[in-house]
Amino acid sequence: MKLSVCICTVFGEYEFVERIARVKEAGFPAFEFWGWSRLDLDAVTRAKEETGLDLAALCVDTADPETKKAMAGGSLVNPECRRAFLAAARETIEVANRLGCNTIITTVGNAQPHLTDAQMHQSIVEGMKAIAPEAEKAGVTFVVEPLNTLVNHKGYYLWSSAEGFEICRQVGSPAVRLLYDIYHQQIMEGNLIQTITENIELIGHFHSADVPGRHEYGTGEINYRNVLARIDETGYDGYIGLEYRPTGDSAASLAQIKTILGLT
Repeated sequence: MKLSVCICTVFGEYEFVERIARVKEAGFPAFEFWGWSRLDLDAVTRAKEETGLDLAALCVDTADPETKKAMAGGSLVNPECRRAFLAAARETIEVANRLGCNTIITTVGNAQPHLTDAQMHQSIVEGMKAIAPEAEKAGVTFVVEPLNTLVNHKGYYLWSSAEGFEICRQVGSPAVRLLYDIYHQQIMEGNLIQTITENIELIGHFHSADVPGRHEYGTGEINYRNVLARIDETGYDGYIGLEYRPTGDSAASLAQIKTILGLT
């Protein structure tokens, strides 16, 4: 069971790069983060090398203000934003290769009132088909992320894992998979274990937090020991990201997760 700590949400009491060392001290093998454009990438690289940790995932981002602005119009769901999305995706592939990261997270954007669901679905498929050959060549995997629209991301288009899996099937590339966020899907769909085990071949990364509140395991309703054990049984060998907001001390919350999973 490979666990990755999201340092955008955990160890927020420390300066950003210092959080990498804190992940190492807590006894975890990997870290991940969201956007990269405002980070000191040289400092991240040094910290990664000094700790020997893996960088499990990062998000599509761009250092170009105009590209960032253009992506705000719907990124993947809006065909008019595709050129901007592809530019950002290519930038991110370069950054991922520089940092030794094999997984790139992409969201799809909010629903566009002038487009139908069918049009937005097809736009996501076409956008991912366009970047897939470059991802395959670079040795990275893009993972498309559904989000919950009931609590955290009102207006976001892709909330259904079923639609997400169908998008991956239609793209038809080993370099395009789903990011299955257990927190988001518990809110939207439930039926976690069956959905995961029946579609594991299309899942490239996991995120996790408890429901409600998006806090550490053991604060809510999800039996993470069971869920992660069933994931492990499938032979999944990727990372499970701990993307939660600690209710107190970050190191103590990570220790609690280890205890719940029987890793201590």
